[in-house]
Amino acid sequence: MALHIANQKKHLRLAGILLVLVGIIAFMGIITAEATYPGYSTADNMISDLGGTEPPDSIVLEPASTIFNATMAICGIMLIGGAYLIHLLYRRPIFSVFFMLFGAGVLGVGVFPGDTGDPHALAAMTTFLCGSIAAITAYAIEEGPLRLLSVALGAVSLATLLLYIFVGESSHPLATLGVGGIERWVAYPLILWVLALGGYLLGRESAAHKA
Repeated sequence: MALHIANQKKHLRLAGILLVLVGIIAFMGIITAEATYPGYSTADNMISDLGGTEPPDSIVLEPASTIFNATMAICGIMLIGGAYLIHLLYRRPIFSVFFMLFGAGVLGVGVFPGDTGDPHALAAMTTFLCGSIAAITAYAIEEGPLRLLSVALGAVSLATLLLYIFVGESSHPLATLGVGGIERWVAYPLILWVLALGGYLLGRESAAHKA
């Protein structure tokens, strides 16, 4: 029993640290890549343009490309690790599958930059779709206000994504933000959710340590 509790605390601590780091690294990596990309516009450019623009006539600028791609690859690996640890703790298969796919998608975005075309598009869609569903289904492992916040963040991300897919940029409610702004309303709620979930897990570990 004591060993089980010790393992639980260890998993909570490590998963929490990984997810908090993902949130920090993702935001700082994107900001740093944007700052080193001449003429980059958060309204007119997709986030993935930092790694390489879509073909044909792809544009790859350094060091922004390496910074962004490395950021995504590192965050993807850490998300997969966090997903595994959370699965060991809670055994919620639906959430675990979508969270694992979310991490795999982020890793894929780093491995297959925008200039690779279809592989990148698949990785990005996996990231956004599975990430938003993971945030919504996270209510199964969370307690308190975070349950509602997770569902809200996931719903915002998913709704923004689906509207973009089905009505396009020009008819989107957020059209005035540009394609880059719309994409950030898909991506940033997921990063914020991951950061919040990491803090929540660290709080659970601290509470378990005091018990």
